Amino acid sequence: MSVLTDKTDRTERTDPPVAPAVGGGLVAAGRRARTRRRRTVIAALVLTVAGVLLLSLCLGERWDSPVEVVRALLGEQVPGVSFNVTVLRLPRVLTGLLAGLAFGMGGVVFQTMLRNPLASPDIIGISAGSSAVAVVAITMFGLSGATLSLLAVVGGLVVAGAIYLLSWQRGVHGARLVLTGIAVGAMLDSVISYAMTRTQIYYANEALRWLTGSLNSAFWDGVGPLAAATAVLVPVLLVLSRRLEALQLGDDTAAGLGVRPDRARLALLVVAVALVAVATAATGPIAFVAFLSGPIAYRLVRGTGSPLVPAALVGALLVLLGDLIGQHLLPTRFPVGVVTGVLGAPYLIWLLARTNRTGGSL
Repeated sequence: MSVLTDKTDRTERTDPPVAPAVGGGLVAAGRRARTRRRRTVIAALVLTVAGVLLLSLCLGERWDSPVEVVRALLGEQVPGVSFNVTVLRLPRVLTGLLAGLAFGMGGVVFQTMLRNPLASPDIIGISAGSSAVAVVAITMFGLSGATLSLLAVVGGLVVAGAIYLLSWQRGVHGARLVLTGIAVGAMLDSVISYAMTRTQIYYANEALRWLTGSLNSAFWDGVGPLAAATAVLVPVLLVLSRRLEALQLGDDTAAGLGVRPDRARLALLVVAVALVAVATAATGPIAFVAFLSGPIAYRLVRGTGSPLVPAALVGALLVLLGDLIGQHLLPTRFPVGVVTGVLGAPYLIWLLARTNRTGGSL
């Protein structure tokens, strides 16, 4: 009896579970640190967007103090302030905010799902689809307003469907879809150029202003449809975020996690294209916002968790900040699309040079 007891004691003393506890503790600490960083980044982005939004409401032909702006937003009649804030500046700021959210979220869906930083809607021809339909509608039929916006949305969806079908070959892969989209986008650019050369100067100016990407025509009648569309599409995309994270790991891994790759990819594409098309219909194709938002968001959160919310906030910040710079901080006023184009073009050149240097594909 005493021998058995001694053996049991020795066995218990020589098998302490120390190593797994230390390893598990390190993993848990790493996860907590990444989660803490992600929450900090998102909170900082929210505060920055709110700050730029308030500054945009205060700054116009004259400076209105934040207190006066808040009083006007709460419905109080502030002489010389209420009209400027609620009629002129607020619809412009809300349009920029919503369009930026949509561009950022739509762009990062393409880049993440196809695992290619060039797979942005404004690079692979989807924005060109909305633009081509809108320019033809302006220059050849003189359309504007809600009809023009609706046609731009339909054009983006149709072109996205065509690109998807043309690039299909036992599934859709990133490089093939990017090349197909660039080719389709080039063809649509030629349609835009032809329409511009065949119309009157007035309609050409209207089409050119729309193509630049601007918030100058943002009024309350356009805010409602844009807000309604984003209120429907953004929650749907957030629900699909788990499928997006699974596709980021590759089709085989996604299938192992219970996700059907083709079905999930099609659902994500439809929602993302609708978001980008709705934003394009409201503001025109604001250059490089969808292209830049995802990479910037990834670098900020270091790839932890879903990229949708950080990319949406970065997109909103780019549009609001670009419009603020174009309207008030340069000697001549420029549309927001010009400012974002200046910021995005060098990044595209750097990305192409880096891809070529590392010997990667598109």
